[in-house]
Amino acid sequence: MQAKADFRSDTVTQPTAAMRAAMADAPLGDDVFSDDPSVNALQEKIAALLGFEAALFMPTGTQSNLCGILAHCQRGDEYIVGQLAHTYRWEGGGAAVLGSVQPQPLTHQPDGTLLLADIEAAIKPDDAHFAKTRLLTLENTWGGKLLPFSYVQAATALARDKGLSRHLDGARLFNAATAQAAQNGSGYIDAGPPQVGNGPLGGQRSTRSGERGGDVYAEARAIAGCFDSASVCFSKGLGAPIGSALCGSKDFIARAHRIRKMAGGGMRQAGMLAAAASYALDHHVLRLAEDHALAQRLAEGLRGISGLEVEAPQTNIVFVDLVGAARERSAALLEHLKVQGVQITGLYRLRFVTHLDVNAAGVDRAVAAVRSFFAS
Repeated sequence: MQAKADFRSDTVTQPTAAMRAAMADAPLGDDVFSDDPSVNALQEKIAALLGFEAALFMPTGTQSNLCGILAHCQRGDEYIVGQLAHTYRWEGGGAAVLGSVQPQPLTHQPDGTLLLADIEAAIKPDDAHFAKTRLLTLENTWGGKLLPFSYVQAATALARDKGLSRHLDGARLFNAATAQAAQNGSGYIDAGPPQVGNGPLGGQRSTRSGERGGDVYAEARAIAGCFDSASVCFSKGLGAPIGSALCGSKDFIARAHRIRKMAGGGMRQAGMLAAAASYALDHHVLRLAEDHALAQRLAEGLRGISGLEVEAPQTNIVFVDLVGAARERSAALLEHLKVQGVQITGLYRLRFVTHLDVNAAGVDRAVAAVRSFFAS
């Protein structure tokens, strides 16, 4: 059997056998009546893990971000967001279309940040001519890049001081936490997630608010702690089949719950999906470092090929730009990779995403396929 080489996204992952078993064994109820025990346990777990009062399980990250923005903002309000942020560019304009909330997009810097001066300048005065600026939204990771923690602290402090709420699109929050833990020392602590009451995490060590020092879970909590709300995806690097969670205060989640209902997001026996997400939190967070290492292996393998500019990956996403004459061969390259069983996205800017269903052999297969094309 050939090694899997599907690099289109970390959303293509399949549930592992152990995750499927957890799904099959999950106790179920009716989540619309708030009595699905597996959903309730997941919501309690992710809220406590990230230091929030409450959480709400959602079918998708798009819906989670939508409910988050609309829970913060009213009609005629405005949120500040990056020009290439997912909540602005890739979510169908939902906040504007469904909530009459105006986005104020700002230009990203190469490292994914928004200049603090740009954020401050975009905040509107209290004047009837302007929409009311209510919210700052940041994304971490952004394009696979880790936002520097000092920047996250500074940007969210600025927003707070200016009276704005702060929302984190943390679709790949645990990838960000893995990279941040590696920067701070050890990203390979194997004690598992922090203890949460007497629930599924009982018996494991607890993580105190503010405790850090290279622990992936503590770094995730530190990042999320800079925000009033956070959306976290389970169906990307964590490998669950479906689902995201929106975290925040109890009052905030109550507002978001009503919006989720209006957006068609109430689910019934959703516990099987919640069980997969809960399993992922327990078992798939610490292994994200493997995906990051494979992204480095892929980037190293592609460097030195004439016509390719390989961006150094920080997490699990590798961007490769075709330059010069190589751009004229982009369609042929994609067809060649398809024939070789290597799946990616992009045309002139190629994107490879590593995940739990790709191993070193799959990475080497992709590198060999690209090199054979340019050698021909």
